[in-house]
Amino acid sequence: MESNEQQAVNTTVKSIIANFSLAIVKGLGGYFGNSYALIADAIESTSDVFASILVLLGIKYSNKPADSNHPYGHGRAEPLITFLVVGFLVASATIIAIQSIHNIRTPHDLPRPYTLIILGAIIVVKELFYRMVVKKGQLLNSSSLKADAWHHRSDAITSLAAFIGIAIALFLGKGYETADDWAALVAALVILYNGYLIFRPALGEIMDENFYDDLIDQIRQVSLTVNDVKGTEKCYVRKAGMKFHVDLHVKISGDLTVTKGHTIAHELKATLKKEISSLAEILIHIEPAE
Repeated sequence: MESNEQQAVNTTVKSIIANFSLAIVKGLGGYFGNSYALIADAIESTSDVFASILVLLGIKYSNKPADSNHPYGHGRAEPLITFLVVGFLVASATIIAIQSIHNIRTPHDLPRPYTLIILGAIIVVKELFYRMVVKKGQLLNSSSLKADAWHHRSDAITSLAAFIGIAIALFLGKGYETADDWAALVAALVILYNGYLIFRPALGEIMDENFYDDLIDQIRQVSLTVNDVKGTEKCYVRKAGMKFHVDLHVKISGDLTVTKGHTIAHELKATLKKEISSLAEILIHIEPAE
């Protein structure tokens, strides 16, 4: 069975191949089909290629084992990579918006009808890739994979906007040539919004915000299955890469020896890691039960 890291790497490589192929198709289709919305889509797909390469490097680095300088591992590299991915999104949106405004103010010909066929196929492909990658990101608890998934979704949305813009321009004819460019401008705004949706959880991960109530409930439930554990008190969870670090206070009988308490803590730690595979370091504090 493939490791989580290898699954994430394989998914990202597929994203790179898909984005590179689609960037070429969009660029050629937009150039020869006289559609800037399609060219804007190509620009975004090109930025997605570089973003996916960053995600790939981030996954590799964040899964390096802990060392003397990084006792908690290298998992925090993943949200940092996510910030860079968002930077690519913002840069792409800015370039698209500037060129769209220029095109709106500059007379040009209508797009070619066949660009609609290209865009229709791209919308389907990108939405399928979004669902595949976001599912894998959720399964592996990878914020950078989720960010990469949103690249596919934003690409599908921009392609849909381009499809609508080109359809309007072709259906209404002369005088509506700029509908294509307005569609590209709307797409740029959608990309910026998607960038925020990706940025916010990554920032929360860096700041150790609590997004993990369901996991905390699961940790408490598993803890009560261990012999001599009477209950749990504080439980803090923070994410680093694809793993979670836990600080847990548990109650045991105050009559037990220190040695026995130490044994219970080790048994509890082993049980938690066995039952919840996403847990990494677990710090257990023993409290006397009242």
